[in-house]
Amino acid sequence: MPDAPAPHEWTVLRMLEWATEYFENRKIPSPRLSIEWLLADALGCRRLDLYLKYDRPLSPEELAVVKPLILRRAKHEPLQYITGKTDFFGLEIICRPAALIPRPETEQLVERILEDYPEDQPIRVLDIGTGTGCIPIALKHERSTWDVTGCDISVEALELAKENAAAHELDLHFIEHDLFSPQWVRDPEARFDIIVSNPPYIPNTEKPLIDKEVRDYEPGLALFHENVISVYRAVASFASLHLNSKGRLYLEIHENLGPGILPEITANSLSPELLQDYSGKDRMICAQRTHTNE
Repeated sequence: MPDAPAPHEWTVLRMLEWATEYFENRKIPSPRLSIEWLLADALGCRRLDLYLKYDRPLSPEELAVVKPLILRRAKHEPLQYITGKTDFFGLEIICRPAALIPRPETEQLVERILEDYPEDQPIRVLDIGTGTGCIPIALKHERSTWDVTGCDISVEALELAKENAAAHELDLHFIEHDLFSPQWVRDPEARFDIIVSNPPYIPNTEKPLIDKEVRDYEPGLALFHENVISVYRAVASFASLHLNSKGRLYLEIHENLGPGILPEITANSLSPELLQDYSGKDRMICAQRTHTNE
C-alpha cells in the first residue's frame, strides 16, 4: 500500500484515517464507511466497537487479512462481495457475484407486503427472479405459515438462495425457470395469493451511466435488459393467469418507467397502484385482480 506507515505504527485509528484517504483518492463511495466495514469484518467486531479501540495495535496477522480487502475495495468491488454478506430486513444474507446485492428499496417492497397481510395465515407466495432469496427469506421469517417459493433462471443464484434459506433454517422452495419460457411453471394450474418480483429493470442503454461497482461486479442478467417493458409484460401476463381471485402482484421498478409499465399491468386485468420509496421516487407497483379466472 503506497505511502502507508511502517508496520509498527499501525493502530485501529491510523488504519481508519489512512484507508479513508486512500479510498477518497480513488473515488470510492463512502470511503470512511468502507474501511470501517472492512476493518470490523477482519477483526470480528462491530463497526461501533472500532471507536472503543482507537489505540489498539494491529498485529501482522491482522494486517495480512486487512490489506487484500482494502486493495479489492480500491478497485470498486462492492463491500458486500468482499465480506460475503449484507443485512436485509434484519437478517444476514450471504452475498456472492452470482446474485444481485439486496437493496433497501427491496426491503420497502417486503414491508408493503407484510402491511397488506398482517395475519400469519396459510397463503402461497411466488418470488420471480429470487436472486439471493432475500425476499422469500424475509417473508417466511416474518410469516411462518406462508408457503413461499422463489424461482430464477440462474442455477448459481438458486444455489445461493438455498444456502441462505438453510442458514436461517427456513423451509422454502426454489425452482429454476425462465420467465420467457411458456412452460416455466411446472403446474399450469398453480395459483398464488402473492406474486412478487424485482426483475432486471435497467435498460441496456443506461449501462454507461451505472456506477462502476455495480456495472462491473454485479450480475448483468439481474440488472439489465434490452426491453425492460417486455419483462414486466411477461410477469403481468403470468400473474393474470396464476393469481387467485383476491391475489396481489408486487413489483420493484425503475423510477422513470412507471408510465410505460402501468399499461402492461392494466392490460392483464390487474388494477395497479404506483408506490413511492422513502426518497419520493416511483419505485414499486402493487396490483390487484380485477376479475377472476377461477
